[in-house]
Amino acid sequence: MENNKLFIYNTLTRKKELFVPLHAPHVGMYVCGPTVYGDGHLGHARPAITFDILFRYLKHLGYKVRYVRNITDVGHLEHDADDGEDKIAKKARLEQLEPMEVVQYYLLRYHKAMEALNVLPPSIEPHASGHIIEQIQLVQEILKNGYAYESKGSVYFDVAKYNKDHHYGVLSGRNLDDVLNTTRELDGQDEKHNPADFALWKCAQPEHIMRWPSPWSNGFPGWHCECTAMGRKYLGETFDIHGGGMDLIFPHHECEIAQAVASEGHPMVRYWMHNNMITINGQKMGKSLGNFITLDEFFTGSNKLLTQAYTPMTIRFFILQAHYRSTVDFSNEALQAAEKGLERLLEGVKNLERITPSKTTSGIEPQGLREKCYEAMNDDLNTPIVISHLFDATRMINTVIDKKATISAEDLEELKNVFHLFVFDILGLKAEAENNAAREEAYGKVVDMLLEQRMQAKANKDWATSDKIRDNLAALGFEVKDTKDGFTWKLNK
Repeated sequence: MENNKLFIYNTLTRKKELFVPLHAPHVGMYVCGPTVYGDGHLGHARPAITFDILFRYLKHLGYKVRYVRNITDVGHLEHDADDGEDKIAKKARLEQLEPMEVVQYYLLRYHKAMEALNVLPPSIEPHASGHIIEQIQLVQEILKNGYAYESKGSVYFDVAKYNKDHHYGVLSGRNLDDVLNTTRELDGQDEKHNPADFALWKCAQPEHIMRWPSPWSNGFPGWHCECTAMGRKYLGETFDIHGGGMDLIFPHHECEIAQAVASEGHPMVRYWMHNNMITINGQKMGKSLGNFITLDEFFTGSNKLLTQAYTPMTIRFFILQAHYRSTVDFSNEALQAAEKGLERLLEGVKNLERITPSKTTSGIEPQGLREKCYEAMNDDLNTPIVISHLFDATRMINTVIDKKATISAEDLEELKNVFHLFVFDILGLKAEAENNAAREEAYGKVVDMLLEQRMQAKANKDWATSDKIRDNLAALGFEVKDTKDGFTWKLNK
């Protein structure tokens, strides 16, 4: 950890910075989790995998990481606006369910998909609905400091007033005039002093199912409050890293910064990290656009945009083949290439076990792989470069397998260690259980083929070969019975 050279790109400063935690060896990290009103899709897999890599790597470097990833189960209104219906309540109304039934159903499915993708669970997974008290407290502090006002039972953040004392727009680079000019006219706008003001607490309309008592009205917290309140509760007034998708920079994360400064007098987060979007034909993949493919559909191949099913590890590898800050355009061709690439890499790991070392290494240069992989990881988690180094090493392994080069026991041991560390522990890939049904069928055909050769031998009165085949199969646990039509067999497991 002392020689930690990890640089991460900080959205706030627009540059790569050496990562120095506030209270080493402890690291506090908060990532925006899903709003659980539908199945997770490829766009949700990307931040989960990106920050899983960071979580794994920080732990590998020796840090004690508290990773908080929230679940939004209230307050996230349609179009991310201050008016409209709660996304979860709307789904509940359409399906005649309790909102928490919707949350529970999709949360379980989200966890299952994350497990399939080998995404480690966070240290804490707080729900917005379980932290209403903390959010009310946050709103009270902002009101007390004069950066919010009450209007018709709702409380709004006073962006213009805040902007006089602090800069609203530090993260997104927008200035307030632009924000004022681009803010859409919304119904109920007259409640706000200014179209750019955002809700901290909303008074619930009579038909709104999810509501809690507060000093201002029966209502619910604004969407942006939950992360500020829960981040502070679990990670303290200042913590190291806050992550999420690039689409959250404005307004969500911009509002979070304003809330923290307005309530505490200083920013809460030191490094802001954002993964880029997954696009489909160049357009952002998202629920609101209806152009998304759910993770389940990828795993089963049941979407008309897919030409086949793709395993969770293929999806993970596909995402890691691009740097987290670049866009990834989905296509079947790209996923098929990822599938082949992953196969090649895992084959390389298997081949390491097949190699018999020689006295010396010649014909290849495997040295320095570990350093190269660390160098790429330390450069803002450059997973595609790590993968390309591992592919170079895979080519060397294949050269040794083909007897065109040799490797010493020491170099072989180092290669094994580096592959296990980077492929499995840091990139979080794993060898997936192959399709058992297909394997069983293939084994069955091989046994049938041998027994047909035995019948041929019997027909030729070659009893020695016939008995040898039967005895060898028996030694492996196969029970062979001759019948008048030929033979039957079964495996006594």
